[in-house]
Amino acid sequence: MAWGRAALGLAVAVVLAATLVSGGSREDSVRLRYLPESNELRTVVEYGRARDVDVRSLGAPGAIGADPRWLARARPLGPGAPPWARRMYRRSLLVLRAVTDQRSGAVVAGFRDGWEYVWPRDAGTVAIALASAGYRAEAWRVARFLLGLDLGAAARFHDDGTPVDGRAVQGDAAGWVAAAARAVGLRADVALQPWRDRADYQEGESGDYLTNAIASTAGEPKGTSAGDLSVRRPAEREIRREFGVGGMLVREAGDSESGLDSAAAWAVRPFAQPALFPAVRRTLLRIAADGSRYGIIPSESWEGGDDPWTAPTAWTAWSLAALGERRAALRLMAAMRRVATPVGMLPERVDSRTGIPTSTTPLAWSHAFAILAIRELWP
Repeated sequence: MAWGRAALGLAVAVVLAATLVSGGSREDSVRLRYLPESNELRTVVEYGRARDVDVRSLGAPGAIGADPRWLARARPLGPGAPPWARRMYRRSLLVLRAVTDQRSGAVVAGFRDGWEYVWPRDAGTVAIALASAGYRAEAWRVARFLLGLDLGAAARFHDDGTPVDGRAVQGDAAGWVAAAARAVGLRADVALQPWRDRADYQEGESGDYLTNAIASTAGEPKGTSAGDLSVRRPAEREIRREFGVGGMLVREAGDSESGLDSAAAWAVRPFAQPALFPAVRRTLLRIAADGSRYGIIPSESWEGGDDPWTAPTAWTAWSLAALGERRAALRLMAAMRRVATPVGMLPERVDSRTGIPTSTTPLAWSHAFAILAIRELWP
């Protein structure tokens, strides 16, 4: 499939390049160039007389197909939606169509080795976005697929539902599956998993994380988990007590030095916890103010560098818009516009100095949150 040969032909002429001085002498440099036609990142590293060139695929080129008839079924945006928002909305919907198996409902995160798996949180967000845009049948299939997974087996799954080895169960999966099911009117028949001492969306070390606590508010202990206190659904006051610092919400329970986490936004959308709204508002406004023209990093304690992530940028915009902070939400969506490729694909991450894509492009999770933010701004 292809975005459209005319669009790709135009994209070939667009070259995004920058030279980043790494320090030392002027001969030492890292130069990045994004190649739109092949969806690749070309990195040239020069150190003294040594020169190394690396070309890395960010995803299968031409994987997203245009489908005007399918797009015509989309729920339209409200009056006043600007042309850029309408373009991002349509292109994001096409990405979600491409990553979703039309028969089984399996949703892969991206078209790249290591990303062609189903993460419950990513796929759950896709289901919610599709439902919000009027694609109820497609969203229903995604939710049904997720409800059939053994969420206690792994963090990722193949498109046939079998678990992928290599990453332990994470603490937000059941919540996202429950939210997806409710978005399409299905019973959220999900066994709530423990949220403590588990990794979260940042996929690092296990811990007691804010996002896992928030997502766990969506489920109810059932079956063998019903009598297990480790899977008890946390109350809003418990989250505020364990994660609240200075009227805001930090990443790890009981650790005031763990920094603010953008995924506090999840307590507004989609796991609405009204008692937490004031703390979330302060948290998100602080994070958004500290962001760059290309977006935000996931959390203040993020150790993966200063390259902005598009999914946190979009989910923060979604919840700020829901809280009535329209100006801040629009600033974040302006960052999303800047980092989109010439054919409208959203990368997972971009270079902090240039906005050039540095990771999986497109990323389904980012496009799903972009749809939700746009629909919140122009319902």
